[in-house]
Amino acid sequence: MTKDLLWRGMLAGILAALICTLFARAVAEPQVDHAIGFEATHEAHAHHDHGHDEEEVEIFSRATQKGPGLLTAMALYGAAIGGIFSLLFAYAYGRLAQVGPRTLAAALAMLAFVVIAVVPALKYPPNPPAVGQPDTIQIRTAAYFAMLIASVVATVVAFRVKAMLAHRLGGFDAVLAGVASYVVVIVIAQALLPRFDEVPADFPASLLWQFRLSALGIQALLWTTIGLSFGLMAERRLRRESSRN
Repeated sequence: MTKDLLWRGMLAGILAALICTLFARAVAEPQVDHAIGFEATHEAHAHHDHGHDEEEVEIFSRATQKGPGLLTAMALYGAAIGGIFSLLFAYAYGRLAQVGPRTLAAALAMLAFVVIAVVPALKYPPNPPAVGQPDTIQIRTAAYFAMLIASVVATVVAFRVKAMLAHRLGGFDAVLAGVASYVVVIVIAQALLPRFDEVPADFPASLLWQFRLSALGIQALLWTTIGLSFGLMAERRLRRESSRN
């Protein structure tokens, strides 16, 4: 059964990727174009002031980046995320909560959105081109993944705390204790990880805000589509399995 759920999860991820690609083309990519224009203007002024007239070689055109490149990247990402999601669902179904497949899938997708997208973005929000120094990109990337790992680890800790205290405190209070443990781990992680403030002083605040909202919107759309579509497919598969038995 896990194999059947796996390819259904990958299919749900690819479907989500297609929808997110359309959303990104309509909402996010125009913000990227504006940011690139801002960056190009600054570089042109800098070259003029310093007497440089060098042109950077563009490996992939913007048409390729926001066309086939975006679709390919989103499809691969969606398939990978959908596959992992299906394995998590297969483990959780019947173990963590006695709920139906669609309810479980929706709950897991909502949890994944918060843990993977929202919480790391509170510390390191997504930035468009022209925001961030090139010489700090490696440490910024490492810090972001450290925050992401901390969020996942905090989630595991929260479930462990909830399981250990369920008999002693009861279900509701155990859940509150688990949430509190998650918050504690996240607060500690955010305090320990470095802070980056590299937004140019003259960068348009509205553009930065719109880009970050669109990036969060893509993640919300991705996880919503995966949760709903996979839940529907999993329910039909599990229903056929139960009818055979």
